[in-house]
Amino acid sequence: MKIFVASDHAGFHLKQKVVAHLRAQAHEVQDMGPQTDERVDYPDFAVLVGRAVRDAAGSLGILVCGSGIGMCITANKVRGVRAAEGSGVESARLARAHNDANVLCVGQRLVPPDTALAIADVFLKTPFDGGRHTARVQKIADLEHAEAVGALGAVDKPARSTL
Repeated sequence: MKIFVASDHAGFHLKQKVVAHLRAQAHEVQDMGPQTDERVDYPDFAVLVGRAVRDAAGSLGILVCGSGIGMCITANKVRGVRAAEGSGVESARLARAHNDANVLCVGQRLVPPDTALAIADVFLKTPFDGGRHTARVQKIADLEHAEAVGALGAVDKPARSTL
């Protein structure tokens, strides 16, 4: 599996640990920067990973910033990306299993390194459950498309859920 990883300056040191950890597990990892902990703007790196994940079928992404929030907000602006902020192992598992998230966002200032590595491992190992979740993920894609063309229709009307 191809995994694209990036950070900003506030997540640089954790990103380095994540990259080394994943490479030690023989994952195909592309470090998309930055290469130092000098100040950079997180949107620049979130969009790089988002587009790479969108364009490489079956790939996943991991983004690290101070909180994980800025990267998550930005990555979700890239069409086809379903980024989730992972503050714990269970949230990472559910993001993959229920939401088919393809980008994990972690905060270096909020998550200890060992926990972040465990979160990344669970995110990468958890498959999408499909089933009842498939229609919901499709609704997200439909909404994304409708917003892109500026034509909201049935996707803005809530439907009764069967669970």
